[in-house]
Amino acid sequence: MGIISPWRGRVWRRGDEPASVASVPNIISVVRILLTPLFVVVALLNPEPGLLRTLAAVLFAVLIATDFVDGKIARDRGLVTDFGKLIDPIADKAITGSAFVVLSILGELHWWITIVVLVREIGITVYRLVVANQVVIAADWAGKAKTMAQAIALPLALLPLQAWVGPWGVWVCVITMTIAVALTIYSGLEFVWHAVRSR
Repeated sequence: MGIISPWRGRVWRRGDEPASVASVPNIISVVRILLTPLFVVVALLNPEPGLLRTLAAVLFAVLIATDFVDGKIARDRGLVTDFGKLIDPIADKAITGSAFVVLSILGELHWWITIVVLVREIGITVYRLVVANQVVIAADWAGKAKTMAQAIALPLALLPLQAWVGPWGVWVCVITMTIAVALTIYSGLEFVWHAVRSR
């Protein structure tokens, strides 16, 4: 038998045959990565509270929300692939990592926080790629909780909340960001622990 191309297979419909690498959920993940630079440009064009700042927050929210969309489509229609398990977390990390960097460039988030987050995200992503030919490591509950917390904290930090609601907006951002960063560190340590044990 010849080798079956990973590009062949189901793209959208349900069925028993393997899903294609070019399935709809995977395409969504790739598009999310390609649109991330657009978010960065919009966020940095005008850091002052206003339309562009709000637009950047909305764009980020859309990009991160599609993570749940492509995941649901993949599970519901049986389109889960090894490529999708790899590219989906990479898309998440590209989007959230860019948001952390943007907030630090704007002087609204300490650089040490962004560096810690990036080290965690990039380190785990590189590890996933290194062991991809042996095993594909899907996100566990801690990783999903981290993604959810970041999906809440980052758009709130990007929105001009202080200009809208005063000091309360600052406290909302501080609390949600603290939870997100804490979960990011915890999930990273848990990942390392499980990786060491599996070795």
